Amino acid sequence: MPHLKGAQKNHLLAALPADVQERLLPHMECVELPLGKVLYESGDTLRYVYFPTNSIVSLLYVMESGASAEISVVGNEGLIGVALFMGGESTTSRAIVQSAGQAYRLLGQRLKDEFNRHGALLHTLLRYTQSLITQMAQTAVCNRHHSIDQQLCRWLLLSLDRLEGNELVMTQELIANMLGVRREGVTDAAGRLQRLGVIEYHRGRIQVLNRVKLESLSCECYAVVRKESDRLLAWAKYTDKV
Repeated sequence: MPHLKGAQKNHLLAALPADVQERLLPHMECVELPLGKVLYESGDTLRYVYFPTNSIVSLLYVMESGASAEISVVGNEGLIGVALFMGGESTTSRAIVQSAGQAYRLLGQRLKDEFNRHGALLHTLLRYTQSLITQMAQTAVCNRHHSIDQQLCRWLLLSLDRLEGNELVMTQELIANMLGVRREGVTDAAGRLQRLGVIEYHRGRIQVLNRVKLESLSCECYAVVRKESDRLLAWAKYTDKV
């Protein structure tokens, strides 16, 4: 079926052996994820998993006061709904679309059935979960010890890695909510990056003009997350297809 070719844009699905893809892909549905759409709220029972292709979804922890902060970002390298195959069925985070696009949706029970074969999917998803835990841990450290400027650079780089181009559509208010900081702090940090010629920001659109400079201004947290993600995905591609 034509739509199955698009699923290969998701790195997890592309890493799976042909027999696993043949069992899963026919049951997947390509869905549109508009900006701001909430895939699930904290405490919801998860029915589906989502494999983004050209969209980005943020996982947020929401406080009783309504304040929130991003704990991880998921794009074409992963999936939304880890709790389903880890046995939890629900999660304490909110999943909200940060960058509009598409994803492939699969009924959670079908994923669990394949996971319980104890084959390639299980190994691939556990490695992905390890990389997700690394990102969550590094985000916590970054939010505690690094400046807003460094946090913004890390966030921009992680987002860029999950998109095909070099442009993000995102208001400063939404970025502030993701980072758990005041909007004024994001405005100042974005202004400094713009004056350095690293980004161009206008009417909710952020274009990265100098990625090398952006990486040099970021803290070590981005490199740690990127290295671990690349290592585990490369391992999955090698071990699951030999």
